[in-house]
Amino acid sequence: MDTLNKTYIRQMYQEQEPVPVLHIIKSLGRGGAEMLLPETLRQHDKQKFKFHYIYFLPWKDQMVPAIEQEGGKVVCVKAKNNAAILLAVRKIAAYVRKNNIQLIHCHLPWAGMAARLVGKLTGVPVVYTEHNKWERYHKLTYYMNKLSFPLQQRVIAVSAEVASSIKINYRKTKPLVQVVANGADTAKYARTQTAAIDIRKQLNIPATATVIGITCVFRAQKRLGTWLEIAKALHAKQPGTYFIIVGDGPLRDEVHAKAKALGTEQYVFFAGLQTETRPYFTAMDMFMMSSEFEGLPIALLEAMSMNCVPVCTAAGGIPEVIKDGVNGLLVPVEQPLQLVERLSQLVQQPDEVARMKQAARETVINSFSMKKMVAELEDIYTDLINK
Repeated sequence: MDTLNKTYIRQMYQEQEPVPVLHIIKSLGRGGAEMLLPETLRQHDKQKFKFHYIYFLPWKDQMVPAIEQEGGKVVCVKAKNNAAILLAVRKIAAYVRKNNIQLIHCHLPWAGMAARLVGKLTGVPVVYTEHNKWERYHKLTYYMNKLSFPLQQRVIAVSAEVASSIKINYRKTKPLVQVVANGADTAKYARTQTAAIDIRKQLNIPATATVIGITCVFRAQKRLGTWLEIAKALHAKQPGTYFIIVGDGPLRDEVHAKAKALGTEQYVFFAGLQTETRPYFTAMDMFMMSSEFEGLPIALLEAMSMNCVPVCTAAGGIPEVIKDGVNGLLVPVEQPLQLVERLSQLVQQPDEVARMKQAARETVINSFSMKKMVAELEDIYTDLINK
């Protein structure tokens, strides 16, 4: 970083002015990474940092009001595809200079590629958060991400599994890769908060029923078709079980058609896209995921924080959170239907369910809280800014 920038940083700290930090992300829709941004912003020390956000897909802007409500400044640099994102580099660099941005934090490969080039043009340090395993990326994304990877100062992996994937595929020691696990706001996501809506009553689900649910974007990796097959098989064994699916996405029509074909209308309920998920978590006893791959799902941590027992395939970073039989159930990724028998046994053990509910929340409080995550992020920011 040049002498002028270093002098500027010293002056800001002396005058106790917040340091401008820019987040760059492809969209601000309701995906996992995007939904985390207003949550982390709420926890950040705003006397120390001032946050700006640039995104590219104007039709994916659902998180913009939440970020602005927390004091973030949001700008859309319109780009209809990945190539256009890279062509926007000079415009972003001009924004960085105009707003005296002192650190860039980017998320996911294409926004990361653009941010690294901006960092190169402006001399501003770049930190990148990797949310997925590299093996899952399209080949072009994989190689472009790998090619530009050295042009940043720090890499954050959301789980040890993601960090391992970077190590295997990148095979270089710089930039430094460190794990900062995703976190949930354990004060916000707590059963002690009174739900504004009684979802069970709204859906005519008996108070004594076992409710199993999920909140997610309808993408192939979630294997919601398999999720519905598990629901149907479990309901046949345990008729007192009901299911709630919260969310929407590219595979909406396919998932709804699958549910209709399976004849699950009487006990599987689609809630659609919901900005406020806490009433749905309150209605659930268990949170089920049958994913093929994951990073470290934020919705999973939020559900556990609200005393939902996690029952999942051992995808990505999920085994770093769930210990089978201790705070939830885990089955192999290749055998998701094992959840049918495991759940059939568990729902008949109410004392064990109650114990696991408490263990799930304690896991998040102790190891995956938003407070812990934000503190680790701010340590990284301070370290990079002071260099």
